[in-house]
Amino acid sequence: LPGMTVIVPCDYNQTKAATIAIADYVGPVYLRFGRPSWPIFTDPNHKFEIGKAQYFSEGTDVSIFACGHMVWKAIEAGKILEERGISVELINIHTIKPVDETAVIASIKKTKCAVTVEEHNVIGGLGDTIAQVAAKHFPIPIEYIGTQDTFGESGVPKDLLKKYGLDTPNILTAVDKVMSRKNELVDA
Repeated sequence: LPGMTVIVPCDYNQTKAATIAIADYVGPVYLRFGRPSWPIFTDPNHKFEIGKAQYFSEGTDVSIFACGHMVWKAIEAGKILEERGISVELINIHTIKPVDETAVIASIKKTKCAVTVEEHNVIGGLGDTIAQVAAKHFPIPIEYIGTQDTFGESGVPKDLLKKYGLDTPNILTAVDKVMSRKNELVDA
């Protein structure tokens, strides 16, 4: 919707902080969050800034942009990738609209490839938002982790993440694929 701010916090602490920030915000806000019991990993004292991305790690090989519960899955993947010697820039895009274009552009200029990770349709979500920023400012290879234009189902959240390809192994595969595409462009 035009003029709508869209926020997708990643854990309990960030949801609480986002709710407090929204109370002082002027304009319509959509706060989206899921129902699974999930790890709490953000600082309870971290000030939530609408429209300002949150860095979990700085890296040089690949940018991973995640939101909501998928931030935890991206953190899991990031640890595995670092063990493999891949330098990961992991950014929590908790505000999808308006997106922090400055953070996105700075990151993709450094890594020259990206993976987007969300528990949302790949059409019209975080992935498309990041792709639009890249297309306008610094085109790069991008891989999307998200639902593939399908209806969801009820079930155990962790089982559903696996069913729809929204789990840590899927992120690892997407990183391998996007880095291969980046290397093909460098070699061309």
